Amino acid sequence: MPIQKVDKIWMDGRLVDWDDARIHILTHSLHYGSGAFEGIRAYATSNGPGIFRLTDHIDRLFRTCKIFMIDVPYTRDEIIEACKATVRASGLDACYLRPLVYLGYGEMGLNPLPCPVNVSVAAWPWGKYLGEEGAAKGVRVAISSWRRHDPNSMPPAAKGTGMYVNSSLAKIEALKSGYDEAILLNPQGYVSECTGENLFLVRDGAVLTPPFSAGALEGITRDTIMTIAADLGYEVRETNLLRSDLYVAEEGFLTGTAAEVVPIRSIDDREMTHCPGPIALKIQETYNAVVRGEVGQYKNWVELVD
Repeated sequence: MPIQKVDKIWMDGRLVDWDDARIHILTHSLHYGSGAFEGIRAYATSNGPGIFRLTDHIDRLFRTCKIFMIDVPYTRDEIIEACKATVRASGLDACYLRPLVYLGYGEMGLNPLPCPVNVSVAAWPWGKYLGEEGAAKGVRVAISSWRRHDPNSMPPAAKGTGMYVNSSLAKIEALKSGYDEAILLNPQGYVSECTGENLFLVRDGAVLTPPFSAGALEGITRDTIMTIAADLGYEVRETNLLRSDLYVAEEGFLTGTAAEVVPIRSIDDREMTHCPGPIALKIQETYNAVVRGEVGQYKNWVELVD
């Protein structure tokens, strides 16, 4: 989906014109993929733009940087305010935000420690990541031949820029084969996650999702959905899942900031018993209200820009 240009991008403490948000060709992260990022959404609420779980996202950004030993030259509060300032400058009621911490120009080689650390925040309009039809009618998913990172080769808990080459390879394979999305298994053969989403199944009325130990990212939307599902009265369990569990599930759905909540129509050409299933639909409906500040018990998750 093409990026729609807006007026300003926040870079290292100031808002600059969109076309002036540039970096040097020898920027370290461009060569070695050493950076951390977040994907965040702001939604239109009755009190103006509200950024969903902004503080939680920035906390995760700092956790990634700690894993990578990147010293962020700004505080959490400063980056939170940068996100709000970027939304204000965009003039948008709803948008996607991309905070990025990257290693800049000045050093080259595999030792990243001497590199300058730069921070930016961009915002732009972005619709449904897997499409309006996918969100409404479900997506076709395939198990990828590519494996999710072994935790001792690349840390799955980190949301690092270069790590997403793994996801891109799986995504390309799925699209070229006629599917909408791919599921990655971990090196032990357990279900990990999709290329940009966490995964949930429904079996016997229980909502199941892979644990972090299977290589699943500590998704903010994943956590949101687990809380919502439990509050709706569903049994929610983190458990290791095999590919055969995917084939016999009654329902399935994907979750992520960009994707939001998307039902699964089929996995490896095995049709789901229900799509969209009643549990997925109820969770999707509730989530769509929660992110817009329409459900009182979750209003603290929506951080107003003004």
